[in-house]
Amino acid sequence: MSIRLKVVDRNGGEHEVETAPQGSLMETLRELDYGVSAICGGMCSCATCHVIIAPEWFEKLPERQSDEGDLLAELQFRQDTSRLSCQVQLKPEYDGLRVTLAPEE
Repeated sequence: MSIRLKVVDRNGGEHEVETAPQGSLMETLRELDYGVSAICGGMCSCATCHVIIAPEWFEKLPERQSDEGDLLAELQFRQDTSRLSCQVQLKPEYDGLRVTLAPEE
């Protein structure tokens, strides 16, 4: 089984990405040529996997933990629906999830 993600790259290009509904969103995004760098490897310590979740999907995801919120608060390009993709675990019900890669800080 796989799910489809709708990914908007930093140039505004839209891509449909098929992936397994397991692991973190970051793990899928860092494999893309245009994806996130994820320097810390998913340890929630660098914010290089910052994405903006489409508003219609934001409330469907688990709430941010305090360490994620602290890192996001420091980012210049943070938006109300910003998340660190390392903190979003993919699930079958996220089929169609739309994310935009945040500008690199």
